[in-house]
Amino acid sequence: MHAQPSLKMPWLYNQSLALHTDLYELTMAYGYWKKGLADRQAIFHHFFRRRPFGGSFAIAAGLETAIAYLQRLHFDPSDLAYLASLKTPTGKPIFEKGFLDYLGSLKIRCDIDAAPEGTPIFPQEPILRVQGPLLQAQLLESAFLNIINFQTLIATKAARIAFAAKGDSIIEFGLRRAHGIDGAFSASRAAFIGGCEGTSNVMAGKLLGIPVRGTHAHSWVMAFDEEVESFDAFADVLPENCIFLVDTYNSLEGVRKAIESGKKLRLRGVEMAGVRLDSGDLAHLSMEIRRMLDEAGFPAAQIMASNELDEYLINDLKHQGAKVNIWAVGTHLVTGKDQPGLDGVYKLSALTDEKGVWHDKIKLSEQMVKMTNPGSLQVRRFYDERGCIADMMYKDTAKDTNKVAGPGQPPYTIIDQFDPAREKRIGLGVLYRDLLQPVVRQGELVAPLPSLQEIQKYAQEQLQMFHPTIRRFFNPQSYLVGLEKSLYAHKLQLIHQLQTQV
Repeated sequence: MHAQPSLKMPWLYNQSLALHTDLYELTMAYGYWKKGLADRQAIFHHFFRRRPFGGSFAIAAGLETAIAYLQRLHFDPSDLAYLASLKTPTGKPIFEKGFLDYLGSLKIRCDIDAAPEGTPIFPQEPILRVQGPLLQAQLLESAFLNIINFQTLIATKAARIAFAAKGDSIIEFGLRRAHGIDGAFSASRAAFIGGCEGTSNVMAGKLLGIPVRGTHAHSWVMAFDEEVESFDAFADVLPENCIFLVDTYNSLEGVRKAIESGKKLRLRGVEMAGVRLDSGDLAHLSMEIRRMLDEAGFPAAQIMASNELDEYLINDLKHQGAKVNIWAVGTHLVTGKDQPGLDGVYKLSALTDEKGVWHDKIKLSEQMVKMTNPGSLQVRRFYDERGCIADMMYKDTAKDTNKVAGPGQPPYTIIDQFDPAREKRIGLGVLYRDLLQPVVRQGELVAPLPSLQEIQKYAQEQLQMFHPTIRRFFNPQSYLVGLEKSLYAHKLQLIHQLQTQV
């Protein structure tokens, strides 16, 4: 019996989402069906081309959500009725009834191999590989890109923020600035994978088990005649959750009043948790606040900061000696504000002919970055006791039967596809692991999915395997990701063949 996932997705994922796709996926599917190509075996890879946020890596995320989508993928009667209503410019139905009947009985039978969520991934490397009937594998494109691109982007942003915070707590506070209900929920999930310890999003807490965190707003303080009265009232209602927001009127005066309330709270046997700053010079104010709290006998009280934070500002504040313990990050995190989209793509790389023989496919372009790699690809990550050394893409001959040689036995030669003069030789005895792991076979989950907490721990462990210079924000150290020598030669041969045909 196949393992079943423990999927905790919101209500949106419990209905038909078959039409969560671009129209051209359906028009291509119709064409494959009409031309007898629907059941040809195909291989697609999902990868991104450019380094997000100017860094060097991304954190793979969104796989569980994508599998939840796949397992519920069906065209219900309302979907089919809508598709039947679509017309060409001359008023004829776009899709004929036979095709709609075909969609109504469709069951996805694809295989999916994917990098586990939390894996650091580099440009051009497959995040996942889909193999199955051409029509079915094509239909997965738009939704998979939508789901995985966004969560990967946000998990990456969170990992960068966590790196800047250098061990301080990070809380995701972005619900009100996120792109809709699903945008907020998916961002909370991805931010936790990337290193946030909690979220303000209560639905994410309920459905995903992410710890929820929150204090009070300025409106709470303004609802009382005196600031200290608001703090006393909050302490009375929630004595063990007292992080007082101190900048409604004057930050340092607010701290003095928070200390007054903290002393009253202590008489009841409860310690004040801390204070929160949402404006002003966070470095200067936090240092002053730390001094005031310590002198008043509250050395354990924490200082939380919010206010349009991102990894660059946090990094700068740390260098200035800011005494912040908890960073509440919202807009810049959940929207990926400085890069609101990951340029992930989903490209065909191999297809069988009418006899079942595999043929590798490659897309050419005047831009080198937009050329694709042929065949069924796997990524092999080499490492030693000091950490990761290089990544090598190679042909996975277990999935691709077209006689082109796989990597064979070491030593291997890895060639940078964008700078052929840059290559690396990997000798005998070097440790490695292949990143793409079996997840789905014939549409059914075949491996248990880890918990979100396990994914977060895995992401942190994997990032530690890379030199810190790879994680820096400006001019990060380049990490070699290349093609195995025979795959590189095969790619050049295919390029030459196609160019001579044009």
